[in-house]
Amino acid sequence: MSDSIVIIPTYNEKENIEKIIRAIFALPKAFDILVIDDGSPDGTADIVKKMQGDLGSRLYLLERSGKLGLGTAYIMGFKWALERDYQYIFEMDADFSHDPKDLPRLYSACADEGYDLAIGSRYVSGVNVVNWPIGRVLMSYFASKYVKFVTGFNIHDTTAGFKCYKRRVLETIELDKVRFKGYAFQIEMKYTAFKIGFKIKEVPVIFVNRVEGVSKMSGGIFGEAFFGVMRLRLDGWLRKYPQLP
Repeated sequence: MSDSIVIIPTYNEKENIEKIIRAIFALPKAFDILVIDDGSPDGTADIVKKMQGDLGSRLYLLERSGKLGLGTAYIMGFKWALERDYQYIFEMDADFSHDPKDLPRLYSACADEGYDLAIGSRYVSGVNVVNWPIGRVLMSYFASKYVKFVTGFNIHDTTAGFKCYKRRVLETIELDKVRFKGYAFQIEMKYTAFKIGFKIKEVPVIFVNRVEGVSKMSGGIFGEAFFGVMRLRLDGWLRKYPQLP
């Protein structure tokens, strides 16, 4: 068993799932993988089950009955990892928009440099996005600027979904009180870690738009994020956050 687990939520990722798993397992640093599949009708979970027979105890699968939201998938994965002895817990997409080769860099920021949360950041050193339509780039970039403006939270890529948490961060955040399920989930988790007082580092990465499969992004997800940020700001004034361990 590795000290690190990579959580990958999936919905209809049959084109990508085997390749991303093999790419992670090919890294010189050992990472275990937990796939959380939301009832993909394309057979994503079946591919993972077949691979479990070949790869032994480093690959795990949790199946859910349908599309229940990105945030709830990660919360389920976090709780699963905390029930075991993982010290570093990662979030990652299945579609290669996050490069598996960047996993050791996020790990090093936490394990070697002493940070509690490492964020694979598209915007900490310019705009490092490949093959996204310009409208999508602008929407994502200015969403992070908007979060920074409203909350005073000094992170360049607040919506990033490529992250490494030290175990103690997820033990301290009250996971059952996390409000948001979609795009705003990523903002809420970072903001909560910041308000508690954890040390956060942005590690520059290049984000590459998916080549295969279909994007899950929608207008409703952005709507939740837009209004969710205002609620987070109110929380920042009114809510009592857990104490730094």
